[in-house]
Amino acid sequence: MANVAGIRLALAALLFGALMPLGFAPFGWYPVPVLALTAFALLLFPLRPRDALLAGWCFGLGQFGAGVSWVYISIYLYGNAGLPLSIAVMLLLVAFLALYPALMAWLLAKAGTRSAWVFYAGLFPAAWVLAEWVRSWMLTGFPWLNLGYSQIDSLLAGFAPLFGVYGVGWMAALSAGLLAALLRAPGWRRLAAIPGLALVWGAAWGLAPLVWTDLGTDTLKVTLVQGNIPQDMKWKPEQQEATLETYVDLTRRHYDSDIVVWPETAIPAFHDQVADSFIEPLAEQLRANGVSLVTGIPVLDRDRWAYYNAVISLDEPDRFYYKVHLVPFGEYLPLRALLAGVLDFLPVPQADFSAGKPHQRLLHAAGYPLGVSICYEIAFGELLIESLPEAAILVNVSNDAWFGDSLAPHQHLEMARMRAREVERYILRATNTGISAIIAPDGSLRARSRQFETETVSAVIEPRHGSTPYVRWGNWPVVTVAVLLVVGLVGAGRLGAACRDTGG
Repeated sequence: MANVAGIRLALAALLFGALMPLGFAPFGWYPVPVLALTAFALLLFPLRPRDALLAGWCFGLGQFGAGVSWVYISIYLYGNAGLPLSIAVMLLLVAFLALYPALMAWLLAKAGTRSAWVFYAGLFPAAWVLAEWVRSWMLTGFPWLNLGYSQIDSLLAGFAPLFGVYGVGWMAALSAGLLAALLRAPGWRRLAAIPGLALVWGAAWGLAPLVWTDLGTDTLKVTLVQGNIPQDMKWKPEQQEATLETYVDLTRRHYDSDIVVWPETAIPAFHDQVADSFIEPLAEQLRANGVSLVTGIPVLDRDRWAYYNAVISLDEPDRFYYKVHLVPFGEYLPLRALLAGVLDFLPVPQADFSAGKPHQRLLHAAGYPLGVSICYEIAFGELLIESLPEAAILVNVSNDAWFGDSLAPHQHLEMARMRAREVERYILRATNTGISAIIAPDGSLRARSRQFETETVSAVIEPRHGSTPYVRWGNWPVVTVAVLLVVGLVGAGRLGAACRDTGG
């Protein structure tokens, strides 16, 4: 490709990728990612593999550069790294994440598909969702900005209880591919995109009002407490008493609630340090008023000297939920023996948290089983469904103060909304500085807090029972069908090409 043409291709892909985050919170312009992917698909077909690799990487640079550049905030403001180093680390992360669409585009070009219709309506949407799925678990996973999240307020969210966020993402990518086929497929075949789009969006319209789970007979009043403790003050010993007083005072105003939820590590001390002096007296006071409290708290197992990011229900003061999916470079350093010396210049943790075991016994509050997740875990639907259908309510505690006034807290809340829609459960999401929210089973916000304010959020909810199809099946139907479709279409295309070459 000539240099000028190559530069134009790279700039166009970069621009289309940079438009993608406009479909996600806080913007919520959900048609934009579909249109951006339409343009990206039109760019890719037909390109040589090396040109497709360039286009895919530039698209990823735009998408993640515009959408997750907020990671530098935690490194710079709270990791004590200089601004140049913080930006350099952020750029490395963006460049790495851009490899996923780059490799996807390269593989599509290597497949050598000659049919525009097969490429746009078949290969491109399936390959896109597979690339996102691989990104969700490769090297511990980073499922941020997965396409399906941008559609939580569109009709396509109706697919979530059946096939989860990847099913929603596939339908969005398929819509983009069909639009591309409508514009570019040869002859009369482009018109086939019209009934295809009608089928996708008609099915979404039909699915939108369906309810897959059952209401219980009870209602509960729930309250989320947002302490708004500054991150740079949270762990100072001299601040501990004031922090605990803030949470207790706010809770006392809601003794008419059945369940009160405090955020991640709202108690800034190891459990054994405050069990007798603070937790037990508080538990007695709450029991006397019929209130169940769920809160984040760090736990130190002094026999094994293992640290855990944990949640406790004061209804069961000796049991914990231990965080399973830890954040690499935040809660632990991967390959510490190999990397500790190499990464001395980065603000990595000096001591690793330990991961909890999967399939932990559920905590209970107000007599109901809870599906608990901590912070980043809400991004992994396959992890949350492990607590279902037993859990009647989901609880997510988080601390988004690490990311300041950026896109991250809004994007994080959007992921939690998708989890509620997938499993049709209320999610009680309590965060330190916002956004705290009570999310309804359809993914809508029943109540939410303002950011960087000390306040409480209350609502009446209904515990639910039963399973959505996604709870029963997980991501495997989408992944399996996508793999079979890609393999089948590529194989059929190569067989047809071989037959044409041999005159068969």
